[in-house]
Amino acid sequence: MTITQLKYVLAVAEHQNFTKAAEKTFVTQPTLSMQIQKLEDELDIQIFDRSKKPIELTSVGQKIVSQAKSIVNEAERMQDVVDQEKGFVGGEFRLGIIPTVMPTLLPMFLKTFAVRYPKVLLKIEELTTDEIITKLSEGHLDAAIAATPLNIEFIKERPLFYEPFVGYIPESHRLFSKDKIESKDLEIDDILLLEDGHCFRDGVVNICQASKLAKNDHFQLASGSFETLIKLTHEGLGMTLLPYLHTLDLGEAQNKNLRHFVDPSPAREVSLIYNKSELKLQIINALYDVISGVVRGAIKFQDVDIISPVN
Repeated sequence: MTITQLKYVLAVAEHQNFTKAAEKTFVTQPTLSMQIQKLEDELDIQIFDRSKKPIELTSVGQKIVSQAKSIVNEAERMQDVVDQEKGFVGGEFRLGIIPTVMPTLLPMFLKTFAVRYPKVLLKIEELTTDEIITKLSEGHLDAAIAATPLNIEFIKERPLFYEPFVGYIPESHRLFSKDKIESKDLEIDDILLLEDGHCFRDGVVNICQASKLAKNDHFQLASGSFETLIKLTHEGLGMTLLPYLHTLDLGEAQNKNLRHFVDPSPAREVSLIYNKSELKLQIINALYDVISGVVRGAIKFQDVDIISPVN
């Protein structure tokens, strides 16, 4: 039994196809199949039911895959132990970022980090909070940037910054004449929201303290784009709330529609999160220092009221 064989098993279990698994592990399909067959012969069991399309794990195969994940993860951590001991900041690092943070935050820090730490290969994925939690638990991510607090036992949270919510209000709206807005001014059935699955949406709902969203008789909207929400406000369909960093990219014409909250402004906590057993702490510390340093000059608000992303 070898680590390589176990990696091949995990690849087939994930993709449910020998050809795709071979492509992902950069070997030929015959080589991958032969190595898995050798492992099955050695263990005298069948890991996969090859008669099914797509390929399925047998009952014992499910147990093998569960154990293989632990073995492969621990084996890969050996190099992390050595790097940490030497203080080496380099190697592959898998980072997840939630969709409402990635478009604005990533351009702010990526070039600086790459120049400062050229030996680190960042592999970045845009993922929902639920996907991030799953991948952190399974060892498929080294860290992530997400709205917190999550209050999950195995996850360590290191707050990077506190990002205020900002109202985007068209001229036709009842709140346009206000210089600043308050949470009590908001009505949930008057606010255009992101689709389900976005923690920013949950935060907006919590600001309004709404336990149940109102239903619109004329349309149903499921958008993952702030740009779409902004355009719809100008069609007279309501107002929306934006994260502060997103407002920095708006043009002069759109800025006149922005309304900040009176202090303390409702805000979300954005953190660098990772599994408490994570060993690549030297890269995590480097990321934390770069991101918090870059953002510190962009967000001027200090007097904030943190809104939990969880209903």
